[in-house]
Amino acid sequence: MRGKEIYKIYAPAGAKWTEWIRPVPFVAMDTYHRELIDNWVDRKTMFLKNYQPDTAIFIDLPGKESIELGIDLAHIGYRPIPIFNGTDEQQGAQATTNTYLIERCLINGSEKLKNIQLKNNANPAFLLDCHRTNRYRAKESIFDNSWDIYKQDVPSAEYFIQNAITKIIVVADTIQQDLKKILLDFQNNGIEIYKTDSYSSPKKTILTKTIKERFEKEEI
Repeated sequence: MRGKEIYKIYAPAGAKWTEWIRPVPFVAMDTYHRELIDNWVDRKTMFLKNYQPDTAIFIDLPGKESIELGIDLAHIGYRPIPIFNGTDEQQGAQATTNTYLIERCLINGSEKLKNIQLKNNANPAFLLDCHRTNRYRAKESIFDNSWDIYKQDVPSAEYFIQNAITKIIVVADTIQQDLKKILLDFQNNGIEIYKTDSYSSPKKTILTKTIKERFEKEEI
């Protein structure tokens, strides 16, 4: 399948939340002739047993794991929404993040997702790559394709609340700074934030700003 066809599997006509899917990796699939990976893992969701109509999910694990877990969440009713936004380096070059692997995993995921029946209004499971902010370059020749998530990349707190979503579960080892800024706004608007490492039950988390963040906002 071509990238556009794969994109439509993740973003079928009439499905909610799909306007936030980033097209970047799907365009690259055609440009670089991506193929399936051989080491796909059929993950099992340990932290959530059933679909929760008041809950959206952010999965911020290594890209491959995020996609695999997102596909398993589809089995209980969540729609995986890939929001990967890293650009590809030229073939043969080194880069700070592995977008090639993400693109190939999205192909694997589409093969499974096309056989899962999801409601058009299924709540979203946003897929992120926790390595997106890796900006360490051992040498100047390494291509920096790191990226951040911004508030315009995801629905607003108001939009979530309008759609009866009052709880966010973050699946991550650590809530990264770019995502934390967005979640703080959600929290300030009354959305509860929960966190899990993908195995344990989600625990409610109260996010706070650091002294540096408060100083930058002239709050102190």
